[in-house]
Order: sequence, then C-alpha cells, then structure tokens
Amino acid sequence: MTKREFLDKLKKALVNDLSGSVIQENVNYYNDYITEEVRKGRRESDVIEELGDPWAIAKNIITSEEMKGNTQESYDSYEPGRRRENSYEQDYGSESGYRGAHVFGLDTWWKKLVLILGIIGIVVLVVAVVGGIISLLAPIFVPLLIVCLIIKLINGRRR
Repeated sequence: MTKREFLDKLKKALVNDLSGSVIQENVNYYNDYITEEVRKGRRESDVIEELGDPWAIAKNIITSEEMKGNTQESYDSYEPGRRRENSYEQDYGSESGYRGAHVFGLDTWWKKLVLILGIIGIVVLVVAVVGGIISLLAPIFVPLLIVCLIIKLINGRRR
C-alpha cells in the first residue's frame, strides 16, 4: 500500500464520524510521520506496514475523540524524531478523574439500532399493558353492556 492509499483509506474511515478539521489534522499527522520516516531512510511500505490497518487507526481516533468530547486537539503538534508521550494525565487529570462529560450521540449504526429496538420495546410494552387491562375489564363490561342494550330495547318498545 502506498502513502496516498493509506491516507485515503484513513480519511474515508474518519469522514462519517469526525469534523473536517479533526480529519485533516489526523491525515496531516500521519502524512508528516510517514514523510519523516522515509526521510530517515526507511522504506515507505515498511512504515505503512508498521502503522497497520488505517481502519483500526481510525477506530482508535474516533474513540479518542468521543472520550474528549471533540473539544481538544487530537494530537500534539508533530515534531520529527519525537515520539508521542502517553497523554493520560492531560486527558483525564492525574488526581481529579475525568474532567469532561460524554454526550450520547447517534453517530454509529449500533447506537441507532439500540434506539430503534428501545422504541419498539416501549410500544410492545404499552400494547401489552393496554391489552391486559382490557382483558381484565372485558368480563365485567361486556355483560353490563349487553344488559344496558336489552333495557334500552325494552324501553324503546314500550313507547
């Protein structure tokens, strides 16, 4: 796979879940990384193979952005020769715990499916409750209704 193919697949994997600026930032990061490694003498194909599947990378980026609430930068500025440090303390705080709030969004297919199944479940529950109430009251109201109709028919014939 070439650098262009890798970056195109990465961009395609990110396009439905992230904003354009976050996508461009991540594509630029990997473009710069591959370029710098090739400049150091490594083969482009080896660098891309080492990075792995762009779809798996995209999944990690999307998960990271969801945890951040899409409010923070997704990567520190790229500096050649410097490896990215673990930014756990930056993202979560060392003592105070997670500082952001996660907002539930319908941004993936499985979340939409869960919502649809939940709505169907509520509709089925309402129908079951209403049907249960009707089945409990029917033995009382049906005979009462028949008696009322008979009385009305009898009173109608007397006039």
